[in-house]
Amino acid sequence: MVSHARWKFARDEKVAQGIAEDPEVERRREEISLAFDLGQAVYDRRVALGLSQTELARRAGMTQPQVSKLELGGTVPTVPLLARLARAMEAMFRMELFGSSIRVTFTDLDGSGPEEADAAPPSTERASASAAEAETEADAGTERAAATG
Repeated sequence: MVSHARWKFARDEKVAQGIAEDPEVERRREEISLAFDLGQAVYDRRVALGLSQTELARRAGMTQPQVSKLELGGTVPTVPLLARLARAMEAMFRMELFGSSIRVTFTDLDGSGPEEADAAPPSTERASASAAEAETEADAGTERAAATG
């Protein structure tokens, strides 16, 4: 059996040599990546709420094995299922597509909480990232100066 790292390295070598990947394989790879991202988003929100898989399943009208399979990236949920999960986790579901990147999040209904930082739209995130970094660095410098005297 080939490990994931070895498989990825072999794929990267082929790309470096100019060997193109079959479009169907690339499409399937993107689908698998989306399934993992969706599963991770469900897992993160469930854990943040302190819910068990069984409790989430009960709230969403699912079974515990279905929740487990979803969290492990074994299935791509339908839009109605995502809506049920969002209601069950008292959250807004957000999926942002930009370029070849996809961001999937479940955020608090009131927009507060740590998830909100990850939920900024891609266009504003890129535009304000350097300003926010500069502000953070300035704050860190002030804190360091205050701490050292």
